[in-house]
Amino acid sequence: MPKFSVLIIEDEKNIQHFMSKILKRHDYRVFCADTGTGGLELIRSQCPDIVLLDLGLPDMNGDEIIRSVRTWSSIPIIVISARTAENEKVLALDLGADDYITKPFGTSELLARIRTSLRHSNRLMTDSELYIRPYRCGEMILDFSKRLLTIAGKEVHLTPIEYKIVACLAQNSGKVITYSSLLSSVWGPYADGDNKILRVNMANIRRKIEKDPAQPKYIFTEVGVGYRMAEDEDE
Repeated sequence: MPKFSVLIIEDEKNIQHFMSKILKRHDYRVFCADTGTGGLELIRSQCPDIVLLDLGLPDMNGDEIIRSVRTWSSIPIIVISARTAENEKVLALDLGADDYITKPFGTSELLARIRTSLRHSNRLMTDSELYIRPYRCGEMILDFSKRLLTIAGKEVHLTPIEYKIVACLAQNSGKVITYSSLLSSVWGPYADGDNKILRVNMANIRRKIEKDPAQPKYIFTEVGVGYRMAEDEDE
């Protein structure tokens, strides 16, 4: 199997070297750029499998890179930034970033997020069979073809809206889906930007699927940003 290639766009040399060393040790091919301009050139010339992107670059904001790349490529982009403001995370994700990791971060977290983004992107590029196979996590199974959710073999009755929310999150399992993206996906592009309807439905969903809604196992809240479904377990 050819190695997956990773492009790191990061101007802080110590962080760039730290990530590069970890990734090479785990058998990834690594390219590095210190500037946004250099990063965009490498994306076009090397076509990496995934991009790790810092937002605070010397020549441009990382958001500009996401916006530019999304006009022609669906390559996974994971933002890695010291910026913790919720609106910055939401903007990067809504522009098309696949995930967001806040500095400082651990090795295992970085590797897990990369695996999730690569798995999701490869699933979208292969036959639809893979993509519509049931979502499985713990005792939960969501069969997309039957529109059926079961936990420990028992059917969970969802309203049509609740099903759409759960299906959207399950198809993007492991990734943060912003409130606005979820509202648009479920209620359409002209959905009201108010999150209240989403919060009400999510509270109902959690009552139905979680043993303890205050300690969720399946759907997690990324405060001020959106929701993340527990990652699909490989068969």
